[in-house]
Amino acid sequence: MDKRFTQALKLITLLLMAQLVSACSSATKPLPEATLHPSNTVDIDSYRYLVGAGDSLHIFVWRNPEVSGSFTVRPDGMITTSLVEDIPVTGKTPTELARSIEKILATYIRDPIVTVTVGRFIGPFSEQIRIIGEATNPQAISYKQHMTLLDVMIAVGGITEYADGNGAVIVRIENGKQQEYSIKIDHLIKDGEISANVDMLPGDIIIIPEAWF
Repeated sequence: MDKRFTQALKLITLLLMAQLVSACSSATKPLPEATLHPSNTVDIDSYRYLVGAGDSLHIFVWRNPEVSGSFTVRPDGMITTSLVEDIPVTGKTPTELARSIEKILATYIRDPIVTVTVGRFIGPFSEQIRIIGEATNPQAISYKQHMTLLDVMIAVGGITEYADGNGAVIVRIENGKQQEYSIKIDHLIKDGEISANVDMLPGDIIIIPEAWF
């Protein structure tokens, strides 16, 4: 009797565990794949600054000081003015944004003339350069026209003593596809080989691995 009871108890336990695993499997959903947001810039000479979240904008409306002012771009890429709420601004050049605001204000003001200037440059995420791995200060930095690998290394304080600088790569999105390019950081900052100082593009990711000792 005790043996049959023990066997029945084991069977019930196995059934309960199977139901629990099945419930967990059905409740767990795979995370969606990340969406690639390639930069609009494909060569350094075509670069134009785009407004991004966190930027400080000064919007001047000629003959309408009451609607002019300084605004900080919200994390959702919008700004709010005294006349219009939720104006989308990210991903546009200051000139494109000025023309867009003119169209919006034309509903309230006759023939508005708008000028947009940027006071604090951060830029959209798709334009920022990200440095990860064995950099002294891994971070995302705003791209500047004609920025090079050496400029980036200065911004992050170089690499750590454990870094494999010559094993680093640049990850770049080209035509919707991810490409990797080898770079020689050790040759650049330790040996002074200027030929290793390559051009950067907006949206580049620099991965610096740890050395194998």
